[in-house]
Formats: sequence, C-alpha cells, structure tokens
Amino acid sequence: MLVFRGEEEIPVPESNNHKTALVVGASRTLGLALAAELLRRGWQVIGTVRGDQRTGLHELAETSDGRLLVESVDITEPEQIAALRDRLAGRDLDLLFVNAGIAHANIPVGEVTTESFTEVLVTNALSPLRVIETLGPLVVETGTLAVMSSRQGSVGMNTNGGHEVYRSSKSALNQLMRSYAARNADDPRTLLLLNPGWVRTELGGPGAPLDVDESIPGVVDTVEARTGERGLHFVDYQNQPLPW
Repeated sequence: MLVFRGEEEIPVPESNNHKTALVVGASRTLGLALAAELLRRGWQVIGTVRGDQRTGLHELAETSDGRLLVESVDITEPEQIAALRDRLAGRDLDLLFVNAGIAHANIPVGEVTTESFTEVLVTNALSPLRVIETLGPLVVETGTLAVMSSRQGSVGMNTNGGHEVYRSSKSALNQLMRSYAARNADDPRTLLLLNPGWVRTELGGPGAPLDVDESIPGVVDTVEARTGERGLHFVDYQNQPLPW
C-alpha cells in the first residue's frame, strides 16, 4: 500500500490495516491532521470532538470508507470520559493519543486570575491524565499511550520566560505522566510525551516556523518508531529526546 505526501510515495506497512488509534481532541488543526495522517497510513481511527457541532473531523469521516468513527467527549468532564470508555468497551486500541492544549494571555503569572490559571491547568494537565487513567486499559500490551506536550514543558529549556501559565501546565503534564509511569513500572506499553514543534496554529501563532503538514507526519513517524520501547519518553516530532 502507498500513501502520497506531496509528490512523494511512502510505503505503508500492511499491518497498520489492523491497528486502531483513538485520537482524543481531533476536531481541528493538530488533532485533525493527526487523524488524517493515521488514516493515510492504513490505521482505523476513532477521533473525538467536543460538543455536537459539525467539524472538519466529520467531513474527514465521510471520505474514510468507514475507517474513521467520530465520538464526542469533553475531557474536562470526568463523567464524559467514563461514558466514552463504556461506549468503547470491548475494543482493543493500539494507540491512545491525547491532544489537548489551551493558552490564555501571555502575561506575568502575578497578573493571572485564579480562574484562568485553573482552566489552563485542568485542560492541559489534569484532564489528559484522567483520559490516560480511564481509557488506558483499552490499549493492548504492545500499544502506545501518547500525550501532546511541548518543549515549553521542559524546565531545563526555559531560558527566555514568557507564556508562564502555559509552560507550567505542560510541565505539570510531564510530571503527571512521569508519576503515571513510575506507578506502572511493570507496564510493557510505550508512553510518549510528544512535542510537535512550534507550529502555525491558533495556539502557535502565524509566526511559527512549521506548518501542520511538516509537523504531524513526523509525530506519527515518531509514534511508530517508538512502538515497542517500554517506559516513558519525552521526544519531539523528529524523534529527538528533550530534557525534562
């Protein structure tokens, strides 16, 4: 089987025809591109949106020959995560990929309201780990649990400051995943924190150096390359390790 990226032909392993990925947060930009890239590589995909409005994911599903199922979940609502788990009971997942991220104004932390700080930390750190804890049991022993992180979650790489609440939320996400890995040290599955690079999205802004189509194929390349490597890895879209 071949897929096409621009003019380039890319072979796709036939085994991917039998793999299933759940992409949580797939309605637009990075998450939507991730679902599309997995489909191009032969995966079966379940993608989630928040709410009941029509999105690009619904349009993608209509052209997927039944290989993309759209589900709805707000990951900041634990009961909705549990309901999704119940709807997916009995399915075996090879990949659970949680894509979540919001950022408020880039202001010093002393000027941030408690409500704003709480919303960012709940969305970017607490909620993804609730998804991992609740839906992780659906992932097979040879599978991967991945979360979209950021180089801004690296304490060691923070030499310029700025975006303090967003940075802290991604650092918290990384710490929570590290705790999850420590509590599940005997888990044979691969755990990934992935930095997609600085991408031109609503979150990344128009000045970012990467296009979505440059970032996401590398993210999927990294997921596939790391499959079978047990333990937790903090890496970027070029499969390069990042300092904590």
